[in-house]
Amino acid sequence: MRFILILLCSTIIIFSCNEKKDTSIDNGITLKEYYDYGDSGVQAAGVKMIPIQTPVGNFKVWTKRFGNNPRIKILLLHGGPAMTHEYMECFESYFPKEGFEFYEYDQLGSYYSDQPTDSSLWVIERFVDEVEQVRRAIGADASNFYILGNS
Repeated sequence: MRFILILLCSTIIIFSCNEKKDTSIDNGITLKEYYDYGDSGVQAAGVKMIPIQTPVGNFKVWTKRFGNNPRIKILLLHGGPAMTHEYMECFESYFPKEGFEFYEYDQLGSYYSDQPTDSSLWVIERFVDEVEQVRRAIGADASNFYILGNS
């Protein structure tokens, strides 16, 4: 009887040690997939300068990508035009745990983005067009694009 008990316990221990650790995030994406940016060559920490066309010329806006989830892409839109992405950095502590792909972003004229001096650029319609150009550049569409912003 003792032998059978030892054999049973040993079998349970061996099989329990062979379980695969679940490395998926709640929405079914594995951690490996989430952190795979598909980059090759020099790593840029997710930073990308996105070209923007305006009525007075071409400029670049700063974005920083976190994660990789083709189903949920969130653009963090700071108030402005005088604010920056910095107060949105708190989401770096929460969104990765949920598996969201998200982007910090400085609007044209803010912090890391180009700083044009033409005052005709500071109209709502042009800012809306800028967000649309950023949306297309990050590969988002109506099925996966979310904006979290305030003013």
